[in-house]
Amino acid sequence: MDLNLTQEYEDFRAEVSGFLTKHKDQSPSRSDRSVRSKKRLAWQQLLLENGYAARTHPKQYGGYGAEADALKSRIIAEEFARAKMPGGISGQGINMLVPTLLELGTDEQKEKYIKPTLSGEMVWCQGYSEPGAGSDLASLRTAAVVDGDDFVINGQKIWTSTAQFADMMFCLVRTEADAPKHQGISYILIDMKTPGIEVRPLMTMTGFAEFNEVFFTDVRVPVTSIVGNRGEGWMVANATLTHERGMLGDPDAALSRLNSVADIMQQEQVDGVTLMDNQVYRDRLMQLQAEAYAMKMNGMRLTTAAREKKSAGMAGLLVKLQGCELNHQIAELAIDVMGEYGMLYEDSPFARDKGMWQTHYMFDLGLIIGGGSAQIQKNIISERGLGLPREPKPAAGTFK
Repeated sequence: MDLNLTQEYEDFRAEVSGFLTKHKDQSPSRSDRSVRSKKRLAWQQLLLENGYAARTHPKQYGGYGAEADALKSRIIAEEFARAKMPGGISGQGINMLVPTLLELGTDEQKEKYIKPTLSGEMVWCQGYSEPGAGSDLASLRTAAVVDGDDFVINGQKIWTSTAQFADMMFCLVRTEADAPKHQGISYILIDMKTPGIEVRPLMTMTGFAEFNEVFFTDVRVPVTSIVGNRGEGWMVANATLTHERGMLGDPDAALSRLNSVADIMQQEQVDGVTLMDNQVYRDRLMQLQAEAYAMKMNGMRLTTAAREKKSAGMAGLLVKLQGCELNHQIAELAIDVMGEYGMLYEDSPFARDKGMWQTHYMFDLGLIIGGGSAQIQKNIISERGLGLPREPKPAAGTFK
């Protein structure tokens, strides 16, 4: 097997590297958390125009319109990571809703929502979890009834990321009250400015309100806002969840973070010796590098399967579990190698990267639970991937 790149790909790598060198001053800071940052939006537009964001999405919807190419996608990711510059905006709208709409949305929905979402101008949140319907999502009770041309929605969502900033929500709502629980759900797009929606931020251990409670009281939404058919929202939701798990286990993000940790290890010293020369820390870094490169190879497998319209099988099931745990371990190493500075947070003048690593450490711990907990992911891998028997359910009346 010849693993060397052809001249076409070497030329493409030089093109990407040249772009990054030319535009490095326009790149936003990695610690910029604002979803409305003008610099981030301008950077996103530049990446869209040059094919480094939404590369394979259709031009008519604001993408670049390139053919899928696993090697070119990999080269882009490698060069952005090497330059320590952020790629395009990611999030629930771009990474989860857009591919769902491209697959299952109407032409009108694609025209209305995809372009402003890709540009970063339209921010989305995800209305899935509810009190009592987290791991067992299909038990959700937020309900909608039809009144004329509208759905009227009542209920509550929780752990809703970015709801306090979002323009829109893609939401699971029970529309068929008498149907079995998996068959009575619909997938609806909701304008967050609609009367009757109340958002209450929830402060987390990161020090920020990462999540929210969202309450719906007689919220009227046009029936045309449904994606797919009534009662088929579970199928649409699972398409979105597949993209979410890929986003949460992005190998490019892991490699970029790992490169930054290596830089810290080259700079920090103990008794005049850099931590890169400390065998214990260097071994930890190498172990994480091995996992990150394994994720990178698995990512290429997924890209190839998607291009050939084949099921990724076990390769796709592993991504979320491995990626979230790896990101948390990388942040843990970063904090450890900073020593006493690793305990400082955002307001200290001595904090590295404005406390970014501490935020990652706390937030990534939550992501091991969010999007389907590690335990849920292991069940999915064992049952769907390995064909093992399903986890037995407790007998009726066992718990009271």
